[in-house]
Amino acid sequence: MMTAVIETSGLGKRYRRAWALRDCTLAIPAGRVVGLVGPNGAGKTTLLHLAVGLLAPTSGSIRVLGASPADGPAQLGRVGFVAQDTPVYARLSVAQHLRMGAWLNPNWDREIAESRIEQLGLDPRQRAGTLSGGQRAQLALTLAIAKKPECLILDEPVASLDPVARREFLRSLMETVAAQGLSVVLTSHLIADLERVCDYLVVLVASRVQVAGEVSELLSSHHRLSGARRDAGSLPASQEVIEESHTDKQSTFLVRTGDPVHDPAWTVRPVTLDDLIIAYMSRRANPERDQRPQLKVMS
Repeated sequence: MMTAVIETSGLGKRYRRAWALRDCTLAIPAGRVVGLVGPNGAGKTTLLHLAVGLLAPTSGSIRVLGASPADGPAQLGRVGFVAQDTPVYARLSVAQHLRMGAWLNPNWDREIAESRIEQLGLDPRQRAGTLSGGQRAQLALTLAIAKKPECLILDEPVASLDPVARREFLRSLMETVAAQGLSVVLTSHLIADLERVCDYLVVLVASRVQVAGEVSELLSSHHRLSGARRDAGSLPASQEVIEESHTDKQSTFLVRTGDPVHDPAWTVRPVTLDDLIIAYMSRRANPERDQRPQLKVMS
């Protein structure tokens, strides 16, 4: 079993009477590029803010790289974070951002920071407020990378970028992963971007892990079956029905199974990552399933 980069048990965060995250238990493996996805309100951003120490839990526990997220400067230095709005200081120049990063981070790598800025073609004298959205995102990523973190956490880092800027951001991210071997956890509603960079997937709905695992294994273990109409209860016990639809004469199921589908009555088709994510996000909560203890999801 791999070490968890983020591990939670019964984690919850409440704002007055409303819970933004509740009873969340999961273990995200280290050494992967992990896509954390789910509908709005699932608790993704709250989870990430708890992981980087911006919030304190109301209930339960969370450990990042084996320690409490806010356990002093050394722990904070092990985690890089780029928030959804890729925050930079509009009045500071690019060079001033790098000097600030060096002052705040004891493990700051000046060579990495300066070489990235040169590679990106950014003018060190230019104020951040005059940069394009893609350039600001790259500057924020540079600040996060140059602190030499063990884990990089990205909350919708490319949501507001155009397709070219998104591609460049993700390309530079993967170059960094290859060079430094760090763990990455990112959220995105853009499934094409997840397909491009992620090798591990976690789907979170209403604070609960619906499915988690290596992307390749998840795709190979899910199938879409279509054929003459029949009830889900007639399928073998080894075929877990994730999604189903019916017409008067035909049934279509998206199933998860580790066994081959031999029934000749079915037309069997592979599923895409888009199919899989939408099926789990659309799945209605099953009270019996939700009452069972949640399993650790590392592999």
